[in-house]
Amino acid sequence: MNIAVCDDEKEVREQIKGLLRRQNQTAILYASGEELLAAKEQYDIVFLDIQLDGKNGIETARALRQLDRSVILIFVTGLKEYVFDAFDVGAFHYLLKPIEEKKFTEVLENAVKEAEKKNQQELFVIKTRNRNIAVRKNQILFVESRMRKAKIHTIKEDYEIYGTMNDLEKQLGKNFYRCHRGYLVNLAHVSEYTSDSIRLTDSTVIYLSREKHNEFVKTYMMYLHGGGISYV
Repeated sequence: MNIAVCDDEKEVREQIKGLLRRQNQTAILYASGEELLAAKEQYDIVFLDIQLDGKNGIETARALRQLDRSVILIFVTGLKEYVFDAFDVGAFHYLLKPIEEKKFTEVLENAVKEAEKKNQQELFVIKTRNRNIAVRKNQILFVESRMRKAKIHTIKEDYEIYGTMNDLEKQLGKNFYRCHRGYLVNLAHVSEYTSDSIRLTDSTVIYLSREKHNEFVKTYMMYLHGGGISYV
């Protein structure tokens, strides 16, 4: 399980690290939202302080959502009124400082179960001529049509396979949108769009058919407003 802790208070970072260790989990620690985002790593779970110096926790969470829609966000703060802001970025839970070990353990156990369920559901097997590679769907940036083949662009590597865009569109599911006859884009990696193009989180620009623009905007807005906050 890949876990990150982002808090500008060293004592809190170390406390959460210790609580995680008692549950046989480890974490990478960050002192600011900028530092977390600059790492460009994908995490299953992120414990995130809201009142961070510089880019605050809500702003950081929005940026994380652009990189990985499925990341589980658990906010940690001393102020209850921020709970309403957490709704906007689909937080999984909200922990108040000082952190109680019993509550922390309960939230962590539920978050781990949710992450494991999502990871299992999000696996996609890429079958090339020489090997089969299981990747998480949220690591796929977009798929490009190449005649009778398709090129799958992921965060780490590109793969060329035999297959049709229609088949891949069905296999990848609702979080992927056919923005052009030759392109299938992962909505989780859309950073901005114009009337005829989509820019992804890695700065790649792909075509957006003009006749699909309105439908794309509607689909993308529905995607962004999905999720929500849960309490346990």
